[in-house]
Amino acid sequence: MTKSQNPYELIKRMKSKYFFLDNNRIEIKPGSIEHAYLCVLEDDLESAKTIFASLDSPRAKWGKALCSILEGYIEEYPTYFQIRNFLEIDMDFLLKNEKLDFVEQLLGGLELLSAINYETYKFAARVMFENKFFSAALKYMEKSKMLRYNDPELHFMLAKYYLEVHDDKKAYDSICECLTILPDYYPARIIKAKIEERID
Repeated sequence: MTKSQNPYELIKRMKSKYFFLDNNRIEIKPGSIEHAYLCVLEDDLESAKTIFASLDSPRAKWGKALCSILEGYIEEYPTYFQIRNFLEIDMDFLLKNEKLDFVEQLLGGLELLSAINYETYKFAARVMFENKFFSAALKYMEKSKMLRYNDPELHFMLAKYYLEVHDDKKAYDSICECLTILPDYYPARIIKAKIEERID
């Protein structure tokens, strides 16, 4: 962004190009978190990092780490909670805005991030599943299962995946595994009953 450009006009132009939640009502101010994310979408990671660095919030600290991952190296590692709170949201945001190179960079950093937060692969799997990249979703669920098998949410996700691909047997096995770990997980009990109706 050059100094001669009016930041409000630039933001207005960029905002109209991209997917933002509730795009019409969100107000983006220069120097804000939202402005930094617009810079990311414009491939202007330097401006994004400068904005993130000027702000003092968990999201801004994550934003700095995100930019370094997108550039292919990590200057400052994100925390467990930053990964938990923001990785999934931002990966989905990048996918919805068709920033596939950046999504690939994030996916390439998952192994490193999983050393900080063991749920990293599960977060990526959920984004892939919700965006209908089913084979990628399964790949990251399997990686997550290798790190922490006894995660009931992961087995619940696997059951949903297997239902999506019409494999009732594996869906049933996964939902039973989920309920073995967490017997009172109500959504899993509902899915189990539905599968039992189908396979009887």
